[in-house]
Amino acid sequence: MQLVATSLRDSYASRIMGNSRFMTIKRLILSLLTLAIIFLAGSALVASWQQPQIQSRLELYQTNLLLRAQELPPENTDQNLVKASKTLLGEKPLEAATKQYLDAQKSAQKNLDKAQNQLAQLAQNSNSVSKPDSQIAPIIDSPRSSQQAQLLKSVAQIKKLIAELNLRLGILQVQQKQTDPAAKTWLNVINSPQDDSLAATATVLTGLWSNPPQLLPDAEVLIQANLEGWFQGRALAQLYELQQRPDAQLALQAEEQAQAEAALLKLAIISSIPAVTGLIGLILLIYLFINRLTKGKESVFAQNGELVWTTPWDWETVWQVFIVGFFLMGQIIVPLIFSALQINPGAASVRVQALYTLATYLFLAFGAVTVLYFSIKKFLPLSPSWFRFKLGGNWVLWGLGGYCAALPLVVVVSLINQQLWQGLGGSNPLLSLVLEGQDKIALGIFFFTAAVAAPLFEEFLFRGFLLPSLTRYFSVWQAILISAFLFAIAHLSLSEVLPLMVLGVVLGFVYTRSRNLLASILLHSLWNSGTLVSLFILGSSST
Repeated sequence: MQLVATSLRDSYASRIMGNSRFMTIKRLILSLLTLAIIFLAGSALVASWQQPQIQSRLELYQTNLLLRAQELPPENTDQNLVKASKTLLGEKPLEAATKQYLDAQKSAQKNLDKAQNQLAQLAQNSNSVSKPDSQIAPIIDSPRSSQQAQLLKSVAQIKKLIAELNLRLGILQVQQKQTDPAAKTWLNVINSPQDDSLAATATVLTGLWSNPPQLLPDAEVLIQANLEGWFQGRALAQLYELQQRPDAQLALQAEEQAQAEAALLKLAIISSIPAVTGLIGLILLIYLFINRLTKGKESVFAQNGELVWTTPWDWETVWQVFIVGFFLMGQIIVPLIFSALQINPGAASVRVQALYTLATYLFLAFGAVTVLYFSIKKFLPLSPSWFRFKLGGNWVLWGLGGYCAALPLVVVVSLINQQLWQGLGGSNPLLSLVLEGQDKIALGIFFFTAAVAAPLFEEFLFRGFLLPSLTRYFSVWQAILISAFLFAIAHLSLSEVLPLMVLGVVLGFVYTRSRNLLASILLHSLWNSGTLVSLFILGSSST
């Protein structure tokens, strides 16, 4: 008996030691993966440092829409539309648009100076062995050659942007009888060409408004190729007048009137709906604040506020799920799969890019959910409070209310954020694709990705798993804040960290109070849908 007992003890001790060695190796691997992921994610975040925000482009797109709407002729238009146009456009739309373009030009010039200074610093550091790599800004974790290539690309992009802004700014100036300033503006494009076509277009515009005017070859082709919307219309109107083409002038006027009416409707949609939603959200926030002051722990704000989840797993399981399932899949495995398949969507059509985006997201979601399942498999079945999708109850009200409340909060933070980043900091590349691509099938795929796939997966992972898991070690509010921060960081765009963190806090608040993932999924879907619809409307105004 004593021999059997000794054998059992030795066997048990051996298993314990084996498990201990396994856990040590597992933690070592997770630690190494964590360092690799921190490096990759950090590099992606820092790389977004010099990338332009989409917000600055959205403001110019909206300005272009305003300019197109102000071409509405009052004598041939319904007076209700005329009144609406004055409300939306203000008394001096041309002056307001000029200021907007001047601000964009100054911001672009500031970013150009910054990038050129960084290039000069990089060249100086490369000739000096005494200065460590850590002094090179802004991308401190990549080789000098990579930094230089990225900075040169940024410089070229910014110079081209400045040229495009100057083309349009000159047209705004001549429409306000500022011919000499317009000529100087276009001369800047001609003297520093980043694109021969843009320089040729500047020469054409200078000729159209010179005294006497000069008609250059291919003027119409260049105008149509390098100008759009209201700017193209003003240049073509001047060209047709000088060419004495009354039929072309009449056709252009009819087209512009139809486009002006459409632009006014688009402005009403992208202005009034968010305004009404934001007002409702502000009222809800005031109500929640007063309700919290008057009712304390019995208030709606405090509902389930201190109720934590019973979490059977520890921090190591959470660590494993996010490092292996989310970041490793998203940063290494999925890109390697598509690289091995030799799929490069960069030069493909917008429809192919839309399919690539969806496929990438589905691969990531499948991998992350698979890792999550095998990580918590031994703890199944879970209590009913976990991953709760309940069709009954008031989850629709929570989702709608959360969306309304999130809007004013995110808008305020975004305004502050723009001042901090001065138009830089990067944005989700999906937004640019939606803004510039008008292919309906592609837009449908983008919409499914952003409004269906993303809310389902991200809410399942960040609110369904991460947030409740954190309540084992933190209070509910602390868990909301930490999960919101990781949610924001996961989007790998510096300029979006603060706004997305605010949105993540609202999503976490809605989920912890409603205890229903359908509520936060609805909120998330409404948010992404609203963003995509606004981008589509603004993007369509340029065609």
